[in-house]
Amino acid sequence: MSARVCLGRIAAPHGVRGLVVVHPFTEIPADVAAYGPVATAGGRVLALELRGGKKAGLIAAIAGVEDREAAEALTGEMLYVDRARLPAPGEEEYYLADLVGLAVVDETAHALGRVAAVHDFGAGDLVEIDPGGGETVLIAFTRDNVPELDIAGGRMVVARPAWDDATRSGGDADGR
Repeated sequence: MSARVCLGRIAAPHGVRGLVVVHPFTEIPADVAAYGPVATAGGRVLALELRGGKKAGLIAAIAGVEDREAAEALTGEMLYVDRARLPAPGEEEYYLADLVGLAVVDETAHALGRVAAVHDFGAGDLVEIDPGGGETVLIAFTRDNVPELDIAGGRMVVARPAWDDATRSGGDADGR
């Protein structure tokens, strides 16, 4: 399990007084600031104060960020919190970060690779699978595509049609 969990990303500056737009990855958007200060991938600690919201995300002030240029410098930063500060997941619940590193197998237990990452580009979660050589594979993280998930056992079962469809992509417009 990961020692840190990503709660969101700074999407853009907002205005000229150092405010930023935060795209939360939390189930409840305001929870991006509920567990205390967050840290960037580089270790910079940021204290967020939510000021409102808009369609693109939450508007937040960050202590020490006073102008647009300072806010622009943070654009794209992922926001992490130590896992120990988060509530324990309930039964049959998990953090998406728990999926990273799981062995990926099909319904017959044939090894397909390992979970490299989980992405959300706005249309639902995608699981990135590293087959152990070559390019990674993305599949939609749905119950149909992932019929079984065993975090404690360290494995994810992927439906073979989802895997076959994902690995078939590529080539030119004629499918070659």
